Amino acid sequence: MTDRMEDVERLRPRLRGLAYRMLGAVDDAEDVVQEAFLRWHRAGGDGIRSPEAWLVTVVTRLCLDRLRAITVERAAYVGPWLPEPLVGNPPEAPDRRVELASDLSMAFLVMLERLAPEERAAFLLHDVFDCGYAEIAQALGKSEAACRQIVHRARRRVREGRPRFQVSPAAHRRLLQQYAEAVRTRDEARLLALFARDATFTSDGGGKTWAALNVIRGADRIVRLLLALARKLPDRVDVIAPVNGQPGILTYMDGRPCAATAFETDGQRILSVFRVLNPDKLRRVAALDPSCATAQRAADLSAVTAERARASCHPIGLSPMQATSERRTE
Repeated sequence: MTDRMEDVERLRPRLRGLAYRMLGAVDDAEDVVQEAFLRWHRAGGDGIRSPEAWLVTVVTRLCLDRLRAITVERAAYVGPWLPEPLVGNPPEAPDRRVELASDLSMAFLVMLERLAPEERAAFLLHDVFDCGYAEIAQALGKSEAACRQIVHRARRRVREGRPRFQVSPAAHRRLLQQYAEAVRTRDEARLLALFARDATFTSDGGGKTWAALNVIRGADRIVRLLLALARKLPDRVDVIAPVNGQPGILTYMDGRPCAATAFETDGQRILSVFRVLNPDKLRRVAALDPSCATAQRAADLSAVTAERARASCHPIGLSPMQATSERRTE
C-alpha cells in the first residue's frame, strides 16, 4: 500500500464517526463510508488534491440522501426510534483532536433528531468535527453565508433542548451504581430520589419485543415501570459498561443481551433514560462471558470490557457480532 493510500485509509474512523452520528445506524454508516471510498478510487484518487475534504463531502452527501430516503421508514417505525448503541471503549483514532471534540452520547444523538438533515450535517461538521465554512459549503452545495445561518439555526435548536451538563465518568458511574442497586433491591424511595421529577424514559423495541410505545414522563411513572420489570424479570443480570462513550447498563437474560441502556444525568439526578430493546440493534453486543455470569448483579465491569474492546472493537467502539434472541414480556 502506498503512503498516500495509507494516509487515506487513516481517514476511515473519522468518516465512520461522521456517518454514524448522521444516521444512528452502524451498517448504514459502514455502507456510506465504503461507497465513498469506491467513488474515490473510481475518480482516480491520486489526482485529488485534498482526499479528506473530498471524502467528507461525499460522505456528507451520501448521508443526506440516506436520511431523506428513510423518512418514510422512520414514520412507520413502531414506537420511539433510538440510535443503535455503541458498546465498549473505542480504540484511539489517529485524529485525537477530533475524538476529543466529538460527542457520541445517546442524549446528544437523540437531540440531533430534531434537526433537518442539512442542519444536522452542518452542525456536526462545524461544532463536532471542526470543519471550516468553506468545507461545509462544498459538502452542502451552498454558499458560506448560507452555511453560517444553517449552523446558527441548528445550534439554537439544540440549545433549546434540555441543557447539557458536564459530568465526570466517575460521578456518572457512581449514580448508575446507586440506580442499579436500588432496582435490584426494589427500593422505591431510593429510586425516586435518584430521578429528576420531570425525568423521561424512552424505550425502543421496534415492534419486535416489549417496549413502551410512548415516552414515559415523570419520576413516579418511571419508577413504577422499573419496579414492575424487576418483579417480572428477577433473573436478569445488569452490567455497567460503556454505552456510546458513557457508563451505561447492559441487561442480559440467559447470558444473552436483551437491552442496552444509556443515561443522561447532571451528576446528582437521572434526567433521561434511553433503553434499546430492538434485537436488530443489539446484534453487535457480545453475549455475557460465562466467567462473569456468577458475578454480583450490576457489578462494574467497565475495566474488563474496556480491555476486551481495545482488542476486538471496530474504530467506533463495536464489540463482535453476537446473535440475540427476542425476549418478550407481557
